[in-house]
Amino acid sequence: MKKIVFSLAIVMALSSCQKKEEVKTSEKEVAYAKFGDTISQNGAITKEALFDKYKTMKEGDTLEVKFASKINAVCQKKGCWMTLALPGENEAFVKFKDYAFFVPKNANDNDAIVRGKAFVSIESIEDLKEYAKDAGESKEAIDSIKSPKTKYSFLAEAVLIKK
Repeated sequence: MKKIVFSLAIVMALSSCQKKEEVKTSEKEVAYAKFGDTISQNGAITKEALFDKYKTMKEGDTLEVKFASKINAVCQKKGCWMTLALPGENEAFVKFKDYAFFVPKNANDNDAIVRGKAFVSIESIEDLKEYAKDAGESKEAIDSIKSPKTKYSFLAEAVLIKK
């Protein structure tokens, strides 16, 4: 009798695990291309929620997070960086950990989910002027730079891009 009860308990436990797996696969109706480490689409926060976190961070802070947003731009040489939309005109500049993977150069305007570290940096007036000079900006544009700029950055370990 004990063997029968024990066998039934094992069968019920295994069948409940199988049902959970079925639910997980049915949630994955949206097709994504994966780049980098292991990542799932579950548990990603919104770009608004991440931006709220960015606003409380100071230089040197990092935050492990997974978030979803739209791709605004991708490096057209290699696909070695991208920018993701944040609320308003703000963007998160995304690089890929250890330069280990790239994303497709034609991924603009696609939805993406990234997992990694969010951080902020403050770009000095001098650096901003140097970047503007390197970009070939006019003297007037360079002289108009009067204040430092907060840069929202992200070091991605894994990326999903909607197909």
